[in-house]
Amino acid sequence: MIAATSAVQRPADAKLLVVDAQRNIIHVPRSAFVDFLRPNDLVIANDAATLPASLTGIHQPTGQQIEVRLAGRPSLDPMDVRRFSAVIFGEGDFHTRTEDRALPPPLSPGDTLLLGPLQATVEELLGHQRLVSLLFPGTADEVWAGLASHGKPIQYAHLQTSLELWDVWTKVAGLPVAIEPPSAGFILDWEVLSTIREHGAHFATVTHAAGISSTGDDDLDRLLPFDEPYQIPSATAQALEITRQRGGRVIAVGTSVVRALEDAATDDGHLRVGDGMAKGKIGPATRLGVVDAILSGTHEPGTSHYELLRAFLEDSTLERATAELTAREYKTHEFGDSVLILRIL
Repeated sequence: MIAATSAVQRPADAKLLVVDAQRNIIHVPRSAFVDFLRPNDLVIANDAATLPASLTGIHQPTGQQIEVRLAGRPSLDPMDVRRFSAVIFGEGDFHTRTEDRALPPPLSPGDTLLLGPLQATVEELLGHQRLVSLLFPGTADEVWAGLASHGKPIQYAHLQTSLELWDVWTKVAGLPVAIEPPSAGFILDWEVLSTIREHGAHFATVTHAAGISSTGDDDLDRLLPFDEPYQIPSATAQALEITRQRGGRVIAVGTSVVRALEDAATDDGHLRVGDGMAKGKIGPATRLGVVDAILSGTHEPGTSHYELLRAFLEDSTLERATAELTAREYKTHEFGDSVLILRIL
């Protein structure tokens, strides 16, 4: 696999690797995703808009430059925006590989971080010298205004130019709660949504605060994904019930949707409506209760996203698919190509 270096959500040459229920591997244009849908299938996407979650500034006690990457928040409530967990980097920017970024100055509870129009206080260290809990004083409106005026989307060195918010919002973006974009949803546009319905399938959404994908630190990366809040609309739960009654499949657009749906699943395969917090990891030992298929980006072995795909495929098939992705030079990262994995039901 090779890195996608341009922030184009729907490139004309985007590719899709499909692993069907018989474990055949098929290569098609990504636009052909809808051809694998059947009547009564339900496609569920994450409608979270992406926050400008990268904030540059100064560590006031030392005067050193820092970058704060927001990593999580306690809920989706728009008024509950004063507390975040965050990963702190030292001087530098996205042009340097995350793994090579400088460490921040030593951080202690009570430290003030000057972040453009915002100030933040380090409340506590969260088990690592770079992972902290931050408190933004002031009103929710003041925090939102500061994020909007000073923040930038989180990005990594594989991209050639600086990202803007319009680069990372999907066509179904709503509430701004995602730390990084739910990028599997980049495939969606109004034509795709219309074609889903033409195939007799249906579309619904959840809202999930998709989290940070890489910290540049092996110890921190092993903790990913962090806990992430989500919300299941009653309309989505009802659509799932109808899908099950009619023998359709539930197809998750992205790993964040899988996390939300499986956390909200009851023992008998229904969905709890309302707010929740996705905790823990999904992997080879996970027994999926709701999701029958996943449309996702291409993910490299060792990442938390790859581990989630192991819940859908046995290792031998996933390794075969990874070899195909590499041999055919599929693009990876958020603006890369896609995979569709259909479980054996």
